[in-house]
Amino acid sequence: MMAGSHIALGAAAWFVVAPRFGMPVLEPVSLGLAVFGALLPDIDHPKSWIGKRVWPVSAVFARAFGHRGLSHSLLAIAACLALLLSPLLPVRFSAPLVVGYLSHLAADLLTPAGLRLAWPLKGTWALPLCRTGSPFEPLVVALMLSWAWGNTTERFDLRAGLRESGICRLLGNELPSLCALPPAAAEARRRVASLGVQAGAEHAP
Repeated sequence: MMAGSHIALGAAAWFVVAPRFGMPVLEPVSLGLAVFGALLPDIDHPKSWIGKRVWPVSAVFARAFGHRGLSHSLLAIAACLALLLSPLLPVRFSAPLVVGYLSHLAADLLTPAGLRLAWPLKGTWALPLCRTGSPFEPLVVALMLSWAWGNTTERFDLRAGLRESGICRLLGNELPSLCALPPAAAEARRRVASLGVQAGAEHAP
C-alpha cells in the first residue's frame, strides 16, 4: 500500500490497541511511534517515504534483502515480539512501534504482491483485496478505519489529534484529507497571516 494508507492504518491500529495497554490514544509520542512503525518496514525500498529519508540504509537493505524480504517476514514479526517483551525498552515506547510495524505487514498482506513470510524461501502469502495505488485502496483503508473507530473505547477527533500530535506537520502531504484544516480554521489562519503581512508592511522603512 501507499505511505498515506500505512500511516492511517498504523494510527488506526494504535487507536484500537492503546487502551489495552492502558495508554491514551492520542498521546503524541506514542501516536508518532505507531506511525513511524507503520512506515518502517519499507526501509527496504529506496523510493519509499522512509527509504528516501534514510537512502544509504535503504539502498543497502534493498540490495541485500530485496523489497518485502527480511523486513516483511516472520523473522521481522519475531523481532517485534522480542522487542515488545524485552526489558530494555519500556512498553510505552515498544508497544506503539510494534503495533504500527505489524499494521504495515497486515496491510501489505491485502495486496496481490503479499508477503514473503518464509523469507529467504520463495513463495508469498496474500489476501489480495486491492492493488497498491489502485482506486480501491482508499476504500479498503476507509473500511478498516471505520472498523477501528467502532472497536476503540475512546471517542476523539481524529483530524484534531493528528494535527495536535505534530504528525500533520511532518506527513501532511501523505494525508491531505485527514490533515486539511476545517474551512473556518483555514479562513482564520489566512486572515491572521494577512494581518501579519500588513503589519510588517506598515513598519517597513
